[in-house]
Amino acid sequence: MSAPDIPADQPPTTASARARVTAGPWISWIALALMTTSSVASLRPSPTMAVYGLACVFLYLVPALVFLLPTSLVSAELASGWEGGVYNWVALGISKPMGFLAVWCQFAMTIFYYPSLLGYVASTLAYVINPALASNGVWTAAVIMVTYWSGVYISSRGTKGVAGLASGGLIIGTLVPGALLVILGMVFLGQGNPSAAPMTADNLLPAWAGLASLVLIVNNFLSYSGMEMNAVHVSSLRKPAKEFPRAMFLAMALVLMIFILPALAISWVVPAEQLSLTAGVMQAFDAVFAQFGWQWLTPVIGIMLVTASLGGMLTWLAGPSKGLVLISRQEGYLPPFLQRVNKHGVQQNILVTQGLITTVIALLYAFIPDVSSAYWIFSVITTQVYLIMYLLMFVAAVRLRRKAPDHPRGYRAPMLVGLCGVGFAASLAALLIGFIPPSQFSSGNAGAYVLIVAGGALGLGLLVPFLFYRSRKPSWKQPEESAS
Repeated sequence: MSAPDIPADQPPTTASARARVTAGPWISWIALALMTTSSVASLRPSPTMAVYGLACVFLYLVPALVFLLPTSLVSAELASGWEGGVYNWVALGISKPMGFLAVWCQFAMTIFYYPSLLGYVASTLAYVINPALASNGVWTAAVIMVTYWSGVYISSRGTKGVAGLASGGLIIGTLVPGALLVILGMVFLGQGNPSAAPMTADNLLPAWAGLASLVLIVNNFLSYSGMEMNAVHVSSLRKPAKEFPRAMFLAMALVLMIFILPALAISWVVPAEQLSLTAGVMQAFDAVFAQFGWQWLTPVIGIMLVTASLGGMLTWLAGPSKGLVLISRQEGYLPPFLQRVNKHGVQQNILVTQGLITTVIALLYAFIPDVSSAYWIFSVITTQVYLIMYLLMFVAAVRLRRKAPDHPRGYRAPMLVGLCGVGFAASLAALLIGFIPPSQFSSGNAGAYVLIVAGGALGLGLLVPFLFYRSRKPSWKQPEESAS
């Protein structure tokens, strides 16, 4: 979910490609695997799958095979052959308007991503102050607005070193709490306590309760998204054809462990009917610590989780919008007002505009009775918008392989057409399933759910970029300022 580079209209030459490879230091495939893991893995979705108990293993493996693997290998080929990120891949493979749509979706998904991320932060922080606030919509809305605008202020100052905070967040807020949760969960079972969710072979597959019971799987696609960003490092490997697949398979194993094991630990301790989709991690820690008389550690864990989430938010806050602004200056896709930057070179106008929309979304938390339902509505919209970008990426990859089969690539994905077919079908299926209200949506108004999701995904993901593209003017191009 980071910004693509400034697009290049022409593919790089073989010489320039070699120059990029030799310009920087080599990295090991293990290092690349760890980088990928840090950018993808999180404890945040664990409560989501904990409601399925042992079946969460199956529900994580399926999206990994049909989405995580195709996006990793396909984006590796694209990144090793063409600069410019997803915009240039789609622009060269399909067309410039579709390239704009792809990079727009990469940016627009953050409008819904941050309310859902900060909704998780609000519920987690509630456990540090007052657990009753975790289900309070006004509290959630207030935390989202205060935290987001604080992040905009920090980002607009051109703050350095935020990436280090997010990298440390993998250890502070993901690996350490996750390992502690799993270890204490195993000790909890080892002491003879029964698991809240049955752990027998009969529970390996989820019970079929209609399509609504599968909607939660859609969020797993978003959990695995972002692999295309790490593919830009493929040219830094000594033997990309062999080492990149190794890095991706290792990253996949690590990501699956981080996703699956904490989810299982939560299902051991917290009954599904008592699980909040936003505060489930803290519920699990609180319940486990209670067994050992360590509840004083619950606020500490809460602060660790919040720190990791905020570090990630600051790192990625301005990334997609920066890429969109750079491309818009090249091609004139956005009005000059949205292309302006402040004295620190930060695209403050577009951040403020995005913040106003985020504020409106945050206020919805105060009016939707069930905070978990609001959380899921925005999570699904986030996934829907991002999936549009992946659909375009898979189509562009096939077309580039056919249009430029001899173009130099540092890595060639095996069975690329088949991988793209599987990834496209899985993305499309996830997009369509997202319009079905989940069984956990308890507001009772399925029609309102569909309207909100459709309006958010189709309106913001398709209608808004279409209007920008149709309204563009030659005066909107400001390529001479893109380097300033």
